[in-house]
Amino acid sequence: MAKSLTKSQITAKLAEAVSKQHGTEVSKKLVDTFLNCLAELAYKEAKNKFTLPGLGKLVLSHRKKRMGRNPATGEPMEIPAKRVVKFRVAKVAKESILGAK
Repeated sequence: MAKSLTKSQITAKLAEAVSKQHGTEVSKKLVDTFLNCLAELAYKEAKNKFTLPGLGKLVLSHRKKRMGRNPATGEPMEIPAKRVVKFRVAKVAKESILGAK
């Protein structure tokens, strides 16, 4: 299985792609700043559903309390309610990666 791209590799590829599309040089530092600002915005807005068009959306979800088992002892135990963050992949992204049905 191939390794995932590092942040610096993503930054370099984005800077190169934007530079080619617009014919002007875009620095890696500018792209890095943009990615950091985008991440900050996503963290702040996740509770209100943060959508990244073409990729998916971050959604804050509530899990109810439920019964589970302690894996070490097999004893039943109550798992408390909690909030979790989910990422729902956009249909366009799924079709692009997996191919159309």
